[in-house]
Amino acid sequence: MPNENLKMNTLTPSSPITTGPPKVIIVIPVYNHSVTLRRVVEKALKVHDSVMVVDDGSTDRGVDKLEGLDVKIIRHAKNLGKGAAILSAIKEARALGMTHVVTIDADGQHDPNDFRLFIPVIRENPDAIVVGKRNFIKADVPFGSRIGRGISNFWLRVETGKILGDAQSGFRAYPVSVIENLQLREKRYALEIEVLVKAAWAGVELLEVDISTYYPPPDERISHFRLFWDNLRLSLLNARLTMRSVAPVPHRKIVDSRHRQGEKITVLHPLRSLKKLLTENTSPEQLAAASALGVFLGTLPLIACHSIVILFAAAFFRLNKVVALSASQICMPPLVPALCIETGYFLRHGKFLTEISMTTLGYQALERVYEWIIGSLLLAPLIAVLVGGTVYVICVYISIQKRKIGY
Repeated sequence: MPNENLKMNTLTPSSPITTGPPKVIIVIPVYNHSVTLRRVVEKALKVHDSVMVVDDGSTDRGVDKLEGLDVKIIRHAKNLGKGAAILSAIKEARALGMTHVVTIDADGQHDPNDFRLFIPVIRENPDAIVVGKRNFIKADVPFGSRIGRGISNFWLRVETGKILGDAQSGFRAYPVSVIENLQLREKRYALEIEVLVKAAWAGVELLEVDISTYYPPPDERISHFRLFWDNLRLSLLNARLTMRSVAPVPHRKIVDSRHRQGEKITVLHPLRSLKKLLTENTSPEQLAAASALGVFLGTLPLIACHSIVILFAAAFFRLNKVVALSASQICMPPLVPALCIETGYFLRHGKFLTEISMTTLGYQALERVYEWIIGSLLLAPLIAVLVGGTVYVICVYISIQKRKIGY
């Protein structure tokens, strides 16, 4: 049973594409889980012959109970956090020639037998992160766990547009090469959320498998989640990730090799930009939907907050933020707001507003805003359909021409 000390270092980037047959090692991060650790390790060894335990500065000598088991052990001299333990495991897995790490919690909540469910998914999708979705249709699941999972799922969708049923699950499969190429800052529980968000931004697929789960009675549960500090870290992380997610700056892709270097998306060259976008994982339907969303929200009187609303909405619906923002520029004053006001005025009075004066635009400004709202509710969907349809036709035409020339 090897015993070694590993100093935490920054992961060295490698090729982000996983090649060859997967070589998987089970990793069990542990911090003072002496009661459950040996049982979890023994179950893991029954389903897989490569198991690693990362002792994150435990003080209960629980790892000493693994004597006689064929398991790789890494020790941190002090408690650095679960995230740091995972990163240590990734570094060591690379040294051992492994392509994937499957993490299992040491508290007995996970059934190591479910490891078998991950293998076919890993083989079929070697560059994906696979998350074990816990079965929460049970009476003994803590209320806080249900709420926490729902909150994490919500923020994952806001920040990436991805939908997962259990963003907090610690039973996961990580491709070593993918994790090495992500710029990760967290070292504790928050790393598990940071990994999912930044991997999704980088073009990594997030997949799920259904797993079982077991929660012991409250007096037997072992948890080192610190309610205040860890929730604070998660809140700060989500705030930072959300602000980055709505920024109209493309994320660096590490998996999709079809991105052509040197080409930039710009509203100054719409046709060239559409051609660029169509070479990526973006369909004519998605580009049309992003354009329609940008125009629809751009037409509404969201004074001084159009851009932020468009960015949040595009992120939530997994649409291209640059396209949505660019399309919204069609609605810049004065043309579209004036059309909305005229439409609203006509709906109220049965005639168009022809007098432009201090009275109509100054003293009656609130009435014009009201008419802007009324008119935008009618014109926003019409203009959105028109622009979205036009973008769709152009994209389909570009795609046909590219196929003809074998691009």
